[in-house]
Amino acid sequence: MNNKLKLGGIAVSAVLLAGCLSSGGSDGSDAPAPVVGGNEQVFKATLKRTAFGIPHIEADDFGSMGYAYGYAQAEDNLCLLAEDTLTIRGLRARFLGAGGNYQIPSNGATTTNLNADFFWRATATDDAIQPLKTGSDPEVGEASRGYVAGFNRYLQELRKGQHPGRHEACRNEPWLMPIEEDDMYRRYLRLAVLASSSVFVEGIATAQPPATDVPELSADAILDALADLGIEDGGALPFPFDTELPIGSNMYGLSAGASRSGESLLFGNPHFPWEATERLYLAHLKVGDDTEIMGAALYGLPAVLIGFNEHFAWSHTVSAAYRFSFYELTLNPADPTQYLYEGEFVDMEASDITVQAMDDTGELSEVTRTLYRSRYGPLLTFEAAGVPILNWSNLKAYTLRDANAENDRLLNQFFRWNQADSFEEFVELHGSVLGTPWVNTVATGPGKPAYYGDLTVVPNVPDSKVQACTTLLSPVFDLLAPGLPLLDGARADCQWDNDPDAPAEGVFGPANLPSLQRDDWVHNCNDSYWVTNPAEPLTGFAAIIGDEETPRSLRTRKCMEQVIQRLDGSDGRPGSTGFDMANLQDMVLDSSLLSEQLARENVLNAYCPLGTLLGSDGQPVDISEACTVLQSWDGTHNLGSVGGHIWREFWRNVDPLPVESPIKWLTPFDPADPVNTPAMLNVFSPLIQTAFADGVKAIQDSPMAMTAAMGTLQVSGLHDTAIPIFGGEGFEGAFTIASSRPNDLSDGQYNVNYGNSYIQTVTWDEAGQPLAEGFVTYSQSTDPASPYFSDMTEAYSGKQWIRFPYRQAEIDADPELVRYRLVELEGN
Repeated sequence: MNNKLKLGGIAVSAVLLAGCLSSGGSDGSDAPAPVVGGNEQVFKATLKRTAFGIPHIEADDFGSMGYAYGYAQAEDNLCLLAEDTLTIRGLRARFLGAGGNYQIPSNGATTTNLNADFFWRATATDDAIQPLKTGSDPEVGEASRGYVAGFNRYLQELRKGQHPGRHEACRNEPWLMPIEEDDMYRRYLRLAVLASSSVFVEGIATAQPPATDVPELSADAILDALADLGIEDGGALPFPFDTELPIGSNMYGLSAGASRSGESLLFGNPHFPWEATERLYLAHLKVGDDTEIMGAALYGLPAVLIGFNEHFAWSHTVSAAYRFSFYELTLNPADPTQYLYEGEFVDMEASDITVQAMDDTGELSEVTRTLYRSRYGPLLTFEAAGVPILNWSNLKAYTLRDANAENDRLLNQFFRWNQADSFEEFVELHGSVLGTPWVNTVATGPGKPAYYGDLTVVPNVPDSKVQACTTLLSPVFDLLAPGLPLLDGARADCQWDNDPDAPAEGVFGPANLPSLQRDDWVHNCNDSYWVTNPAEPLTGFAAIIGDEETPRSLRTRKCMEQVIQRLDGSDGRPGSTGFDMANLQDMVLDSSLLSEQLARENVLNAYCPLGTLLGSDGQPVDISEACTVLQSWDGTHNLGSVGGHIWREFWRNVDPLPVESPIKWLTPFDPADPVNTPAMLNVFSPLIQTAFADGVKAIQDSPMAMTAAMGTLQVSGLHDTAIPIFGGEGFEGAFTIASSRPNDLSDGQYNVNYGNSYIQTVTWDEAGQPLAEGFVTYSQSTDPASPYFSDMTEAYSGKQWIRFPYRQAEIDADPELVRYRLVELEGN
């Protein structure tokens, strides 16, 4: 179809041609006939932006909604979306250079552009995205096609010279290309496998059969090699052996029993990268008379993934469940591309993939690799800390089965949630669709209970199957990654099981997944489901879903503690017990630290009278100034707080120590008291003393002054002006998260590029209408020329909560309102 753009409205046409913007007065309703021919209207939507660039989209159909959404996202984030399209098409090496760096900040994967191209060419194939295309509801297809047209419309305007000064990072680059409908489904697949296949970009892209004799490492050899490096468990290794992904989140569902007014409240706060396409984008969508939803989505997905309306509100946190299992393949000694299955050797599936690659001189060449798949999924290798844990030898190889690569219900889950008519329907859809890929869910609604569910896509691998299907490397996994299955790929009975209530084969059904409804509160802060509410522990689930009766992270303990203290009044906040919007907002941004509350007094009492401590290099460290500052510190990472950076660098050294008593804590963990144990830091341990000395020395050796306030040290790492950012690191027991990755003190600053991202606090008024406030902490746009590049970040820095206007009267009354009228017609 040859679409041509028709921009209507004499009163606003000049401005529309310059960027489809109009002032607050005209909505283009006086538009004359199109200037250029065409007789069928394909897309028609109204797009309004309120303060801080929040889009409010109204359309009669999902295609038109997607059209306005794609246009708005292109206007705000064209270059970032264009680079992501380049990535999922496998064209990074062609345009950005073969040796360039490729990272997925949200799962820790890093490799070269060339390897990234081979991975995505092998993963996001036409066959791989076809189930998403055919299995998704019609609304998904309509919104996706509309998004493509809207994005491409903005790109066409840019190429015609409109939007001067915008998107300078890419507007003249050859890799800025129109997108296609298949690009949308490739992006959906990329998001689906974020916590699974794409963790192993390099291992899948480079896995090759041995050209010479490659011996198989025994479990003992692997464990000995890790022990020589000081690694006794998975905590010092990357995901999946350190079970926590680099992304995280906090969320609360607060029902009548936890509320001052008796009305429910919801708090949601993903901790996602401030860079790349795992940023979140806030929008308000209205489709016809039956669908209205407001909230945030990851870039390129024309729906709301975390949000609210008059019926319910919800949020997500990254779940502790694994989304994949490894299989160990027994190879034919005469042919390492054949593996044993049910007594016979079968061929691996081989795919020859050719990638264009640009070298340092700009010359292009073709690089071809043959990559292999088993019946379970791709072959891969995996190395941790330089130790080859999963290796392709002459006798063994390893492959991956990814439940979310098979998840054709992903889009249906969110689109159906966006159209749900009640809290009860929202909860029912969670289990009946079962398309949520890798996140816990908390929800509530006006006058409704608080709901939690980890009803997600989890391989159906009960503990009994793991025990029955052990392999040579099972002892490694038992120690480093309890719950992560490594199964015998030679046996059909080691295939994933099926549940009668599951919507697809190979995944657990809702009856075997944890959920909870309560009349007071539920939470999740990235530990497993076990103590969603400590008064009602959830137990008896398969280890692949999560751990039970194990110590919680300091951040999770902080999450639970501050609710408990608010409800019993021991947190020192004024007024009656229970939550309202004001004290909830104060609490979630207060930047206090559980580690400080547990240990500061004992640390200072034990060490400060000594004056010096020995560092890990055996040299004395003068701690006197650090002690003076820490004695006056207010215990938070607020902008005016002085001393918190000293505590952070100390605790950075404490955090990796084993949690077991008495190495770190003198009071051991008690499963009956997960909120308050373990406790009492062992300040007499040489390891803790050295950690303090090394933390002080790190500050002394940096440009940071001991007496510097956090607001002068910790700033946004994205913006061209120094915007101070409050908050701490999860390992410190912070609830309010601001993180700099990798940590580097050489410039005297913490440059925040990860942490609190989209924040929403939601309740409902007496008429049942939602009242919501929050932030997109890094702002809506990645284009420095946009008016929405840093405005929300500046508001966030000042803790100036932003109202999310939902009702039409609120939207139209916004003094910064900007209206668009977007129409695209089919040409003759």
